Amino acid sequence: MPVIQSTYKPPFYFKNGFVSTVYSGLVRRVSLQQERERITLSDGDFLDLDWSYSKEKTNKLIILLHGLEGHAQRPYMTGVAKLFNEHGIDAISMNYRGCSGEANLNYYSYHSGFTDDLEAVINHAISNKGYSEIYLNGISLGGNVILKYLGESTAIPSQVKAGIAVSTPCDLYGSCKELHKIKNKLFHDRFLKDLVNHLKLKQSLFIEKLTLEEVNSIKTLLDFDNVYTSRAHGFKDALDYYEKSSCLQYLPNIKTPSLIINALNDSFLSSECYPVKEAKNNSNIYLEMPSYGGHVGFIDKNNVYYNEKRALEFLSHINS
Repeated sequence: MPVIQSTYKPPFYFKNGFVSTVYSGLVRRVSLQQERERITLSDGDFLDLDWSYSKEKTNKLIILLHGLEGHAQRPYMTGVAKLFNEHGIDAISMNYRGCSGEANLNYYSYHSGFTDDLEAVINHAISNKGYSEIYLNGISLGGNVILKYLGESTAIPSQVKAGIAVSTPCDLYGSCKELHKIKNKLFHDRFLKDLVNHLKLKQSLFIEKLTLEEVNSIKTLLDFDNVYTSRAHGFKDALDYYEKSSCLQYLPNIKTPSLIINALNDSFLSSECYPVKEAKNNSNIYLEMPSYGGHVGFIDKNNVYYNEKRALEFLSHINS
């Protein structure tokens, strides 16, 4: 599809990408009642799923995936879930392994291209819960996971009707380089602190796989992916991980209608993260590039974000 002309116009003071990103991450609040379900995975590990429901019984479900070091209670998750619940759609807000407040059981956990757990949740929703209409919504890292899943598999269940990816680093190495720039030092250091703190706990449980000296050697996000992410998940190094896990290469194969919303003033994204060519050459990809929005900062009226309303509109469009 041709690139979609965006209509997003935030209040003047939120046109600054840094301001909209920080406000959305630290200030925004969304109240939502959730019920937790723990499922056991085929490798013996577990996933915690936080459910919220439509007032009326429905066969429709949206599965939400969070960003790096996020969780199911982040406002960008509860905001989408609440809006969809209000429009007759149940929601699963996934917590990646180790992100629900309890360390996961295995040495490996999650990464930007790890689609196995998404597939497990989809199968759970179909086989055990009976949903016949499923939508996928990923934020940042979660968006990359969804697009990779939709493009790498030739056996997407027929119940999966659409994908939405917001503020998505379609090229992981390009995004990595952006995060290491001075402009993003605040965000880089915040991510790194959380990752290293979690890794120290994991190191204490798996001392035969990782030394404390190796953990203490991590000074950047690239270091983290070299020391832990790549090794734990079977890649040669960080660059091999970025290359094989980026969704960009999988976009031409997507056969499920998919909406990508990446703001042009998102400081986390490199030029390669705006897949214009891929969108123009694949009728199933709808690419929207608002001038504003920062990283997951699409602030709009009544505490309902623009990307949340667009996701709902997109599903109405493809179902019409």
